[in-house]
Parts: sequence; structure tokens; C-alpha cells
Amino acid sequence: MTPTSDDGPHGTVEVDRAALDEELRGTRRRAATADVAEYALRLGDDALVLAQQLSRWIAHAPELEEDVALANIALDLLGHARSLLRFAGSYDGRSEDDLAYFRGEPEFRSAWLFEQENGDFARTIARQLIASVYLFELYTDLQASEEPALAEIAAKAVKEVDYHRDHAAQWTLRLAGGTDTSRRRLLRGLTDVWPYVDELFRDDALIDRLGGIAVRPSSLRERFDDVVAGVLAEEEMSVPGVPPAAGGGRDGRHFPTLGFVLAEMQVLARQHPGATW
Repeated sequence: MTPTSDDGPHGTVEVDRAALDEELRGTRRRAATADVAEYALRLGDDALVLAQQLSRWIAHAPELEEDVALANIALDLLGHARSLLRFAGSYDGRSEDDLAYFRGEPEFRSAWLFEQENGDFARTIARQLIASVYLFELYTDLQASEEPALAEIAAKAVKEVDYHRDHAAQWTLRLAGGTDTSRRRLLRGLTDVWPYVDELFRDDALIDRLGGIAVRPSSLRERFDDVVAGVLAEEEMSVPGVPPAAGGGRDGRHFPTLGFVLAEMQVLARQHPGATW
């Protein structure tokens, strides 16, 4: 952004569109293939849906500092989503806005974990612990992708997700070691969201076809389990013993809450398509 002082006492702020495009594009020069675009959609939709969920805490968090923290995490995730959706859209010429605002629910590829409602603050933290530990391990390995665009996005994202992971771990310990009520709510939140963990680590035919371009989800499970178990063990907790949910988000079969998330997120763009400020 470039501030100037020629147009009034406070100046104007102009966005350098070329610089913004280059930041989102990185050094990539080739379009995504169909399979790579599908993989980028999975990652982009996870980030986009979680960003939308976390943004609902703005002005509703238990502390003013948490309004800012959760908003910043949501903005980080939105940045990841923009880069991934823009890359995915290079396959067929759709923009990041086309993919975010003008796809129907069955066209989204987000996993069920990210579609879970916020619930109370403890439930949000439980979901955030799982999501951030998973994303950190994912982006750590994706930096070695044979697709340069994905490797570049991952290299930036992993630094931000490292903070998200620390934030979630610290709040997990704070709630678990606080009052009886905060501990009970955290344990209930973990039990509520844990059935949706298994879907994150399922391999499928797309992962097989992509080879060294994608990260094999199952390869992340052991590290994920070790980190989460280590955090919980600090307050003498363990992972819930609950059966996994069916899942299906990668194939367009979504948890019922996603429809409400998309309705809220897409309403303005759909009511005023092509509008500019």
C-alpha cells in the first residue's frame, strides 16, 4: 500500500494490485492440473471455512485480547485460502472469489472438522488444537512438494500455523488447569470434535495419483497423535475414546452446519455479483 498526501488532509491509500498479485502467486508460472487443483481446493476450503468460523468470535471472545488473537488467526487462514484457491482456479480460469462465493455446498472439499460449529469458547479451542496441530504437520511436509506453488504457500503458512498451534495449546492448558467448569467444558469440547479427526488422515486415489506433489495424510497421524497427547498429558488428560465419524467432505458430502456457514459467507457476493466499492 502506498500512502499519499495529495488528496486531502489524511491522504489516500492505494493498493498496489501488481504487488498483491505477485505475493499471492509467488514465483509460479504454470497453471495447476486437474488433480493438483483438486488438492489445492481441499486445503483452501479447510482454511476458508475455519477462517469464517473463527471470525464469528470477533467482539464475542471472553477477553478483548482474544478478539484480536482469533481475528488475526482467521486472517492468516484467509490468506492461506486465497493463495490456494487462486492456484486451484488457474486450472480452469476461475478466480479466488468465484471459488469462495459462487460454488454450491457439494462443490466444497473441506473436511468435517472445520465445519463444526464454534459452540462455547472451550469447544472452539478444542477444535483449534486439532486443526492447528494437523495443519502444522501438513504444511511442514508440503514445503517439500514437487509442485513449486504448493511448496511456496506451505513455507509461508507453516510459520503462521506454528503460532496458531501454540495459541491453542496454551488455552487448552489454561482451561484444563482452571476451574472445574472450564476443565469440564474443555473435555466436553474435545469429546464433541474428536470423531472428526480420523477423516483428516485418510488416503485416497487422488493422493496416490499426485505422488510427491501431495502430502500423504496417513503419514502425519503419528506425529499429530504425539503432539496432542503431549499437550493433554500436561494436565493429566487423554484423547477421548469415541468412534470416528463417517466424514465425506473431500467428496462433497458435508456436515449439516456447512450450509449455514456458506449462506452467511456468500450472501453479499451473490446478492450483488460483480459489485465494487
